[in-house]
Amino acid sequence: MKLTRGVYGIYDRASLADDALARVDAVLQAGLVWLQYRDKRAQAPDRGLIAALGKRCRAHGTAFIINDDWRLALAVGADGVHLGQSDGDVARARAALGDDALIGVSCQDRIERAQAALAAGADHVSFGRFFVSSTKPDAPAADPAVLGTARALGAPVVAIGGITADNAPRLVEAGADLLAVSSALFRAPDGVDCARRLRALYSPPV
Repeated sequence: MKLTRGVYGIYDRASLADDALARVDAVLQAGLVWLQYRDKRAQAPDRGLIAALGKRCRAHGTAFIINDDWRLALAVGADGVHLGQSDGDVARARAALGDDALIGVSCQDRIERAQAALAAGADHVSFGRFFVSSTKPDAPAADPAVLGTARALGAPVVAIGGITADNAPRLVEAGADLLAVSSALFRAPDGVDCARRLRALYSPPV
Protein backbone atom coordinates (compact mmCIF):
# COMPACT_ATOMS: atom_id res chain seq x y z
CA MET A 1 0.00 0.00 0.00
CA LYS A 2 1.27 3.47 -0.86
CA LEU A 3 2.08 5.45 2.26
CA THR A 4 -0.72 7.92 2.87
CA ARG A 5 -0.09 11.17 4.70
CA GLY A 6 -2.36 14.07 5.57
CA VAL A 7 -5.52 15.06 7.41
CA TYR A 8 -8.08 12.44 8.46
CA GLY A 9 -11.37 14.12 9.35
CA ILE A 10 -13.55 12.43 11.97
CA TYR A 11 -17.16 13.47 11.37
CA ASP A 12 -18.70 12.73 14.78
CA ARG A 13 -22.41 13.31 14.17
CA ALA A 14 -23.46 13.00 17.84
CA SER A 15 -21.29 15.99 18.75
CA LEU A 16 -22.90 18.28 16.15
CA ALA A 17 -26.08 20.33 16.40
CA ASP A 18 -27.07 19.34 12.85
CA ASP A 19 -25.60 17.54 9.85
CA ALA A 20 -23.25 20.48 9.16
CA LEU A 21 -22.89 19.54 5.50
CA ALA A 22 -21.78 23.05 4.55
CA ARG A 23 -18.85 22.67 6.94
CA VAL A 24 -18.13 19.23 5.53
CA ASP A 25 -17.96 20.73 2.03
CA ALA A 26 -15.62 23.49 3.17
CA VAL A 27 -13.30 21.18 5.09
CA LEU A 28 -13.13 18.71 2.20
CA GLN A 29 -12.28 21.58 -0.10
CA ALA A 30 -9.49 22.61 2.28
CA GLY A 31 -7.93 19.20 1.84
CA LEU A 32 -8.67 15.92 3.65
CA VAL A 33 -7.26 12.58 2.52
CA TRP A 34 -9.82 10.53 4.50
CA LEU A 35 -13.18 11.23 6.19
CA GLN A 36 -14.73 8.95 8.79
CA TYR A 37 -18.44 8.74 9.61
CA ARG A 38 -18.81 8.21 13.37
CA ASP A 39 -22.33 8.21 14.80
CA LYS A 40 -23.19 7.13 18.34
CA ARG A 41 -26.78 8.42 18.30
CA ALA A 42 -29.64 6.05 19.09
CA GLN A 43 -31.01 6.41 15.56
CA ALA A 44 -27.72 5.62 13.84
CA PRO A 45 -26.80 4.69 11.21
CA ASP A 46 -28.34 7.43 9.12
CA ARG A 47 -28.24 6.00 5.59
CA GLY A 48 -29.27 9.30 3.98
CA LEU A 49 -26.48 11.15 5.73
CA ILE A 50 -23.99 8.43 4.86
CA ALA A 51 -24.96 8.73 1.20
CA ALA A 52 -24.54 12.51 1.33
CA LEU A 53 -21.10 12.23 2.93
CA GLY A 54 -19.97 9.51 0.54
CA LYS A 55 -21.00 11.57 -2.48
CA ARG A 56 -19.06 14.56 -1.19
CA CYS A 57 -15.98 12.46 -0.54
CA ARG A 58 -16.04 11.02 -4.05
CA ALA A 59 -16.29 14.50 -5.51
CA HIS A 60 -13.14 15.56 -3.67
CA GLY A 61 -11.14 12.36 -4.09
CA THR A 62 -11.32 11.73 -0.34
CA ALA A 63 -11.57 8.18 1.00
CA PHE A 64 -14.77 7.54 2.98
CA ILE A 65 -14.47 5.37 6.08
CA ILE A 66 -17.15 3.97 8.39
CA ASN A 67 -16.46 3.75 12.11
CA ASP A 68 -16.92 0.47 14.01
CA ASP A 69 -19.06 -1.52 11.56
CA TRP A 70 -17.46 -3.31 8.61
CA ARG A 71 -20.83 -4.75 7.58
CA LEU A 72 -22.21 -1.23 7.21
CA ALA A 73 -19.08 -0.20 5.30
CA LEU A 74 -19.69 -3.09 2.90
CA ALA A 75 -23.39 -2.28 2.53
CA VAL A 76 -22.86 1.40 1.67
CA GLY A 77 -19.81 0.90 -0.54
CA ALA A 78 -17.44 2.82 1.71
CA ASP A 79 -13.70 2.79 1.09
CA GLY A 80 -12.98 1.21 4.44
CA VAL A 81 -13.67 0.82 8.14
CA HIS A 82 -12.11 1.77 11.43
CA LEU A 83 -12.31 -0.87 14.15
CA GLY A 84 -12.07 -0.15 17.87
CA GLN A 85 -11.12 -2.45 20.71
CA SER A 86 -14.28 -4.56 20.43
CA ASP A 87 -15.61 -3.96 16.92
CA GLY A 88 -15.06 -7.35 15.38
CA ASP A 89 -12.42 -9.50 13.76
CA VAL A 90 -9.94 -7.76 11.47
CA ALA A 91 -9.45 -10.84 9.31
CA ARG A 92 -13.21 -11.16 8.72
CA ALA A 93 -13.41 -7.50 7.80
CA ARG A 94 -10.57 -7.89 5.29
CA ALA A 95 -12.13 -11.00 3.76
CA ALA A 96 -15.47 -9.20 3.35
CA LEU A 97 -14.22 -5.82 2.16
CA GLY A 98 -11.44 -7.01 -0.12
CA ASP A 99 -7.80 -6.25 -0.63
CA ASP A 100 -8.26 -2.61 -1.59
CA ALA A 101 -10.27 -1.55 1.47
CA LEU A 102 -8.79 0.71 4.12
CA ILE A 103 -8.93 -1.06 7.49
CA GLY A 104 -7.62 0.68 10.58
CA VAL A 105 -7.51 -0.42 14.19
CA SER A 106 -7.36 1.59 17.42
CA CYS A 107 -4.23 0.64 19.35
CA GLN A 108 -4.13 3.29 22.13
CA ASP A 109 -0.42 3.10 23.04
CA ARG A 110 0.10 -0.61 22.44
CA ILE A 111 2.59 -1.59 19.77
CA GLU A 112 1.75 -5.27 20.23
CA ARG A 113 -1.88 -4.57 19.32
CA ALA A 114 -0.75 -2.78 16.18
CA GLN A 115 1.45 -5.73 15.23
CA ALA A 116 -1.44 -8.14 15.69
CA ALA A 117 -3.83 -5.93 13.73
CA LEU A 118 -1.47 -5.63 10.77
CA ALA A 119 -0.82 -9.37 10.81
CA ALA A 120 -4.58 -9.98 10.70
CA GLY A 121 -5.13 -7.75 7.69
CA ALA A 122 -5.27 -4.11 8.81
CA ASP A 123 -3.35 -1.68 6.64
CA HIS A 124 -3.05 1.27 9.06
CA VAL A 125 -3.00 1.68 12.83
CA SER A 126 -4.22 4.45 15.12
CA PHE A 127 -2.69 5.64 18.39
CA GLY A 128 -3.94 8.08 21.03
CA ARG A 129 -5.40 10.05 22.64
CA PHE A 130 -2.50 12.49 22.82
CA PHE A 131 -4.35 15.51 24.21
CA VAL A 132 -7.61 16.16 26.04
CA SER A 133 -10.41 14.93 23.77
CA SER A 134 -14.08 15.88 23.86
CA THR A 135 -14.92 12.98 21.55
CA LYS A 136 -13.25 10.33 23.74
CA PRO A 137 -12.65 11.99 27.11
CA ASP A 138 -12.08 8.70 28.95
CA ALA A 139 -9.55 7.25 26.53
CA PRO A 140 -6.14 6.59 28.11
CA ALA A 141 -3.38 9.02 27.27
CA ALA A 142 -0.55 8.02 24.95
CA ASP A 143 3.02 9.28 24.64
CA PRO A 144 3.91 10.72 21.20
CA ALA A 145 7.03 8.56 21.23
CA VAL A 146 4.84 5.57 20.33
CA LEU A 147 4.32 7.10 16.88
CA GLY A 148 7.99 6.87 16.02
CA THR A 149 8.15 3.29 17.26
CA ALA A 150 5.10 2.40 15.18
CA ARG A 151 6.68 3.77 11.98
CA ALA A 152 8.99 0.75 12.00
CA LEU A 153 5.94 -1.47 11.37
CA GLY A 154 5.83 -0.22 7.78
CA ALA A 155 2.17 0.92 7.69
CA PRO A 156 0.58 4.36 7.92
CA VAL A 157 0.39 5.59 11.51
CA VAL A 158 -2.60 7.67 12.63
CA ALA A 159 -2.56 10.03 15.63
CA ILE A 160 -5.86 10.89 17.30
CA GLY A 161 -7.17 12.69 20.35
CA GLY A 162 -7.58 16.41 20.95
CA ILE A 163 -5.51 17.44 17.95
CA THR A 164 -5.52 21.09 16.84
CA ALA A 165 -3.46 23.10 14.38
CA ASP A 166 -1.37 24.35 17.31
CA ASN A 167 -0.43 21.01 18.86
CA ALA A 168 -0.28 18.90 15.69
CA PRO A 169 3.32 19.73 14.67
CA ARG A 170 4.61 17.81 17.68
CA LEU A 171 2.82 14.68 16.49
CA VAL A 172 4.01 15.01 12.90
CA GLU A 173 7.56 15.38 14.15
CA ALA A 174 7.07 12.29 16.32
CA GLY A 175 6.02 10.22 13.30
CA ALA A 176 2.30 10.63 12.58
CA ASP A 177 1.44 9.96 8.94
CA LEU A 178 -2.16 11.01 9.42
CA LEU A 179 -3.79 13.38 11.89
CA ALA A 180 -7.30 12.27 12.88
CA VAL A 181 -9.19 15.41 13.87
CA SER A 182 -12.82 15.96 14.86
CA SER A 183 -13.77 18.97 16.98
CA ALA A 184 -11.11 21.31 15.62
CA LEU A 185 -12.47 20.75 12.10
CA PHE A 186 -16.21 20.43 12.54
CA ARG A 187 -17.08 22.34 15.71
CA ALA A 188 -14.53 25.14 16.01
CA PRO A 189 -15.28 28.46 14.28
CA ASP A 190 -11.92 28.31 12.50
CA GLY A 191 -12.26 24.71 11.34
CA VAL A 192 -11.56 25.41 7.69
CA ASP A 193 -8.41 27.37 8.53
CA CYS A 194 -7.41 24.50 10.82
CA ALA A 195 -7.75 22.04 7.94
CA ARG A 196 -5.50 24.19 5.78
CA ARG A 197 -2.88 24.54 8.51
CA LEU A 198 -2.88 20.80 9.18
CA ARG A 199 -2.60 20.01 5.49
CA ALA A 200 0.37 22.36 5.23
CA LEU A 201 2.27 20.19 7.71
CA TYR A 202 2.43 17.55 4.98
CA SER A 203 3.29 19.82 2.07
CA PRO A 204 4.60 18.98 -0.37
CA PRO A 205 2.61 15.70 -0.41
CA VAL A 206 4.60 12.49 -0.03
